[in-house]
Amino acid sequence: MSSERLSNDSLNTLSSLEAGGKTFHYYSLPRAAETLGDLDRLPFSLKVLMENLLRNEDDVTVERSHMDAMVQWLADRKSDTEIQFRPARVLMQDFTGVPGVVDLAAMREAVKAAGKDPAMINPLSPVDLVIDHSVMVDHFGDASAFKDNVAIEMERNQERYEFLRWGQQAFDNFRVVPPGTGICHQVNLEYLGKTVWHKEQGGKTIAYPDTLVGTDSHTTMINGLGILGWGVGGIEAEAAMLGQPVSMLIPEVVGFKITGKLREGITATDLVLTVTEMLRKKGVVGKFVEFYGDGLKDMPVADRATIANMAPEYGATCGFFPVDEQTIKYMRLTGREDDQLALVEAYAKAQGLWREPGHEPVYTDRLTLDMGDVEASLAGPKRPQDRVALKNMKASFELLMETAEGPAESRESKLESEGGQTAVGVDDSYHHAASQPMEMNGTKTRLDPGAVVIAAITSCTNTSNPSVMMAAGLIAQKAVARGLKTKPWVKTSLAPGSKVVTDYLRVGGFQDDLNTLGFNLVGYGCTTCIGNSGPLPDAVEKAIADGNLTVASVLSGNRNFEGRVHPLVKTNWLASPPLVVAYALAGNVRLDLTREPLGTDRDGKPVYLKDLWPSQQEIAEAVEKVKTDMFRSEYAAVFDGDATWQSIKVPESKVYEWSGKSTYIQHPPFFEGMGEEPEAIDDIRDAHILALLGDSVTTDHISPAGSFKPDTPAGKYLQEHGVEPRDFNSYGSRRGNHEVMMRGTFANVRIRNEMLDGVEGGYTRFVPTGEQMAIYDAAMKYQDQGTPLVVIAGKEYGTGSSRDWAAKGTRLLGVNAVVAESYERIHRSNLIGMGVMPLQFPEGTDRKSLKLTGEETISIEGLSGDIQPGQTLTMTVTYKDGSTQTCDLKSRIDTANEAVYYRHGGILHYVVREMLRTA
Repeated sequence: MSSERLSNDSLNTLSSLEAGGKTFHYYSLPRAAETLGDLDRLPFSLKVLMENLLRNEDDVTVERSHMDAMVQWLADRKSDTEIQFRPARVLMQDFTGVPGVVDLAAMREAVKAAGKDPAMINPLSPVDLVIDHSVMVDHFGDASAFKDNVAIEMERNQERYEFLRWGQQAFDNFRVVPPGTGICHQVNLEYLGKTVWHKEQGGKTIAYPDTLVGTDSHTTMINGLGILGWGVGGIEAEAAMLGQPVSMLIPEVVGFKITGKLREGITATDLVLTVTEMLRKKGVVGKFVEFYGDGLKDMPVADRATIANMAPEYGATCGFFPVDEQTIKYMRLTGREDDQLALVEAYAKAQGLWREPGHEPVYTDRLTLDMGDVEASLAGPKRPQDRVALKNMKASFELLMETAEGPAESRESKLESEGGQTAVGVDDSYHHAASQPMEMNGTKTRLDPGAVVIAAITSCTNTSNPSVMMAAGLIAQKAVARGLKTKPWVKTSLAPGSKVVTDYLRVGGFQDDLNTLGFNLVGYGCTTCIGNSGPLPDAVEKAIADGNLTVASVLSGNRNFEGRVHPLVKTNWLASPPLVVAYALAGNVRLDLTREPLGTDRDGKPVYLKDLWPSQQEIAEAVEKVKTDMFRSEYAAVFDGDATWQSIKVPESKVYEWSGKSTYIQHPPFFEGMGEEPEAIDDIRDAHILALLGDSVTTDHISPAGSFKPDTPAGKYLQEHGVEPRDFNSYGSRRGNHEVMMRGTFANVRIRNEMLDGVEGGYTRFVPTGEQMAIYDAAMKYQDQGTPLVVIAGKEYGTGSSRDWAAKGTRLLGVNAVVAESYERIHRSNLIGMGVMPLQFPEGTDRKSLKLTGEETISIEGLSGDIQPGQTLTMTVTYKDGSTQTCDLKSRIDTANEAVYYRHGGILHYVVREMLRTA
C-alpha cells in the first residue's frame, strides 16, 4: 500500500485530536468499537496491533475479517487468524545490519541489470543502524583503554565501515549511528523511540503508535517505553524496510501482574532475573507478555526497560508495558520535546492506550509477583533463567563442582544469541585439578576453582538504568575509602550503552573510584555481553588451561551460555552492576557474600558486602544528578561520529562499487540469473543428507559468529586472499562476504553431525566416496554433481538469534529443505525467506525411528503443485540396501504470504520482482 494512500477505513474511524497546538488525525479504536463492540479490555499490545489494521486496511493484505478476529480474541483469548503487521520503523545493529545493506546494494545491481533505475531500491520505512557489536575489550584497566579499543576497532573494521558510510549517503530513510556512541537498544530507548509517531499522508498529519522490528532479539527493550517491537530475522527486517508486512498469528497474551515494592537493597536486576525465572517456568514462547497491576505506578521506565530487554530470555515475543505517567516522566528526562510529550499523552488517552489504575485487560493466562518477595540474585552458570539467590551462590557452585554436569536441562537451552563468540558449550565437564600457582604483575598468587576472571559492567540491559549504575559507583566509592582492591586475576571493564552514563557517573563523583578498581571505560558497545570480552592475561589463561579450572565471569548482561563470554570460562553469572563490583573485590564465586567478607581494609578488619551496599536513599540522591541536559548534549550529534569516522571517504554513487579485493564486503549471488517470473518448483528427488543433527541446534551451530582457525574453510579462503590469521576478526564481522559465511555455515567447533562417530565440528561424510570432509567442501562437490541436499534435525532446530546467515548459508550450500521435529520461529521464517523449505516430522517419527545414518537418499513429493500453508508432503527414504520407507511431513510454511515468498525463491526476490513489475 502506498505510504501516501489513506486506509479504506470501512469502519469510519478517522478522527482528529489537538496536541501541542497542532491537529492530528488518527484511526480511532473507540470509533471502531461502536461497530465491532467493546475493545477496551483488549490487552494494550493487541490494541496497538488493532490500530495497525485499521490504519492499513486495503482489502488485500488487511480486511475487515482481521478486525473481527481481534474482537473474537476477547472471547477465545487466542486466535488462529494470520494478520499483516506494518511496523513504523526498523532498528539494526552492525553485525546483522551489514548483510542487510549488502542485500540492498545487490538489489540495486539486480534492478540496474534489468534496465531500470537502481535508486528505486530504498527503505520505505525509516531505518536506524547503530554500530555497537564490533568493539572488543582488548585493553582494560587504564585511562587509555577506551581510546586504544576504538582505534583497534576502526582498524579492524575499516572496510565494513567504509561500506556503511556509503550506505548512509546512498539510501534514503537510512541513518547510521557511528561506532563509539552506544548500544542500539539504549540509543533507541533514550533517543530514537517516540512512543507516538506521525507522518503526512493523504494531505493529513496521521498520528499512530511507534512500532518497530529489529535485527537483534533484545529489540524488546523498547517495550518499556510503551513501544511495541521485537526481534526478527535480518531477511524479515529487510522486507519490512521495503514495505512488506510482517506476517503473524494474533498472539496469545500472558498478563503478568506486578504488585508491591522492592525491599531495601534489592535492584531492578534482581527483579528481572526473578521475572525471567517465573516466565520460563510458565512457558511463554511465541506469546506476548504484558505487564499490569498497581506495582507499575512507581516503577520507572529504566526498570521496565530492564525487564522488557530480557523477553528473549524468558522466551516471549515481547514484554510490553503500557503508556502512563512514568512514560512521560522518562521522555521528559531524556530530552524529548514538549510537543512530543503532549502528543503521546493526548493520543494514548484518546485511544485507550493509557494505563489507568485498577484496569485489568483480558489475558490468555496470568501470573502475579509481589515485588516485596524478590531477593538479591544472580543467574547461571549457563542459562539466564537459572536464578540463584545470592545467599545460595557458594552452595550452588559447590554443587556444580560435585555433579560435574551443571544444572538439570542445561543442554536444552531455548534461548537466542547474537554477536560475538560462540554460544555453544566449550567443554561439558566441570572436573578440575587443584588450584594453580601463577604470577601476576610480579606478585606470586594462585588461581582457584570459582575464580572470577571477568567482571564486566556491560550491556544495555543494566547500563541503561541509572539506579543500578549509581549503586555500582557507590559501592566502588565505599570500597576505595576502605582501601579494598580488585583481585589481580580479575579482568574488569565498564562498557555502557550510552555516553550519558559517563556523564552522570562523573557528575556523581563515582568514575574515579570505579577507575581505581579497574572499571575504566573500555568502549560504548555490547562487548562482554556478546562475547567480545577480549583475551585474558596470559598468566590467567595458562593457569586455567594447566589446571582445567572451572572459573567464572560475573557480568551485568543478558546472556550467559557456556563459552559465550570467553572460551575458557565455563560458568557465567548474570548480576547487577553493584554485584559485579562486589565479585571483582571478592575474586571468587565460592563465597557466601551475605556472610563472608569481601576482603580486609587498611586496618586488617574484614569488610562485608553489607558494609558497602548503599541505601535506597543514597541511590535516589545519586540518581537525582541525572539531568535532561546530559541527554540533549550527548544526542545532539549522535549521527556525526568522531573525526576518524568523518574522515572515511566514500564514492557518491547509487550503485556500490564492489571491490574484488575486499574480504569483508562482496557482491552476493542471490539475484544472479533471476528472471521476471519465478521458475516452477520441482519435487526433491534422490537428495543426499548433508548433515544429520540432534536437538537444540542453535543458530550459533549453523552460523557461528565468533573466531575461527586457519585450517577451517573460511580460514583457508582468507589466507588465499592475503589475510593473516591474526587479522581474521570474526565470522560476525565478515557477514558482508558470502564467501566467508558459506564456508562458516555448519562450521561451529561444537556441532555434532551424527553421520560421523564422535566427531565434533563442521564435518560430514561425502557419501559417494565415504570420505570425511568439511561440510562446505562436501556441499561444493554435491553442487558440482547437481545433487540436491537436505538437512535432517531434531527438536528446536534454529534456536537462537535473528541470524539471517544461518538461512542464507544453508541456501548457498545447496540445501533444498530442512526436515526437523520442531523449529524456532525466527529461523523457520528465515529459511522460507531464502527459498529453503522447512518440513516437520509428524509426532512419533524422527531420524531415530527411521534409523537414518546419513547414507540414505531422500525424495520429497508434493512441492511441484500449488504450495499451500501447512500442507502435507510425502518423504521417501531409500536405504543403502535399496529398501524404502515413506512418511508424511508437514510443511512449516505457515502463512499465505510465506507461500508466495517460497514460490519466488525468497522474500527479496519477490520484492525485486514486484518493484520491477510496478516500475
